[in-house]
Amino acid sequence: MVNSNAQAEADPILLAHAETDAFLQEVTEQIDLDSFDANDSNLLKRLVECLGDTRGMTRLRFAETLAEIGEAATPFLLDGLANHVNPVVRRAAAKTLTLIADPTAVPHLIHALLNDEDTVVKGSSIGALARIGEPSVQALLDILGSTDLPESTIGHAAWALAFIGAGAKEYLYRAIASDSPVVRGAVVGAIAKVAQEEPKDELFEILVKSLTDVDVDVRCEAAAALGNLAYKPAIPNLIELLDTGDGETRRAAALSLMKVGDRAAIEPLQAALEKESEAAIQGVIKLAISQIK
Repeated sequence: MVNSNAQAEADPILLAHAETDAFLQEVTEQIDLDSFDANDSNLLKRLVECLGDTRGMTRLRFAETLAEIGEAATPFLLDGLANHVNPVVRRAAAKTLTLIADPTAVPHLIHALLNDEDTVVKGSSIGALARIGEPSVQALLDILGSTDLPESTIGHAAWALAFIGAGAKEYLYRAIASDSPVVRGAVVGAIAKVAQEEPKDELFEILVKSLTDVDVDVRCEAAAALGNLAYKPAIPNLIELLDTGDGETRRAAALSLMKVGDRAAIEPLQAALEKESEAAIQGVIKLAISQIK
C-alpha cells in the first residue's frame, strides 16, 4: 500500500492535477476573502490556461471562477479564444465568455465564429453572442446578409437572433426591409419569438405582411409563425395563400390553418382540396381539415 501511494505521488499527471486543484482552491479562498487581485495578469493568464485541464468538472469550476471574477478576465479569455493552440481552451474560453456576457467580446466572438477551425468553438462563440444580446444583433444581421458564408454559419446566426428575441426588437423592425431574403426570413423567426413574449399588434402585422413576401421561404416562415402563435386574425390572409401558384406556400398555409384550428377555415380548405393537383399537398389539406374538425 505504501509503495502504491508512492507511485501515485510520483505520477506526473496526478501531481499536475493536485497542483491545479490547490491553485483553484487558493484563488477561491482569495475571492471569498475579497483579497483576489484582479490586476494580476499572470494569475489571470494561469486561470485561463487551466481551462485546458483534462477533467471536465475541473474546467467547469475554473470557468465559474473566471465568471465570478467578471470583466477583468475578459481580455485574457479573448486571448485564449483567439490564440491558444489547444481547442479545449478555446472552447472553454468561449463558454466562459457566455457566462460573463461582456459586450466588448462581440467582435472577437464573431471572428472565432467565422474563422476558428473547430466546430465546438464556433458553436460556443454563437452561444456567447446570443447571451450578450442586443450588442450582438447588428453583427449577426451582417452575417445573415452575407452571400459567401457556409449555411451552418447562417443557421447559427439565425438561431442567436431568435434567442435574443425582444432585445433585438428595434433592429428587427428595420431589418425586415432588407434586400436579403435570408435576413428577412431570420427576422420573421425572431419576431415570432418576440411576439410570444410581447404579443403586440405591430409584431403580428409584420408577420401577416410577410405572407406576401416575394420569397417563398419567407412566406412559409411567416405562415408557420402565425400558425404556431394561433393568430386567428391572419386566417383570411392564410386562406388567400391556398390559391397561390407555389406549392410550398399552399402547403405552409394549410398547415398554419390547421394549427390555428378555427372551423371557419374548413370550407376554404375543402374548396382548395378540390382544386389541388399535387398529391402531397392534398394529403396536407385533408389532414388540416381532419384536425380542425
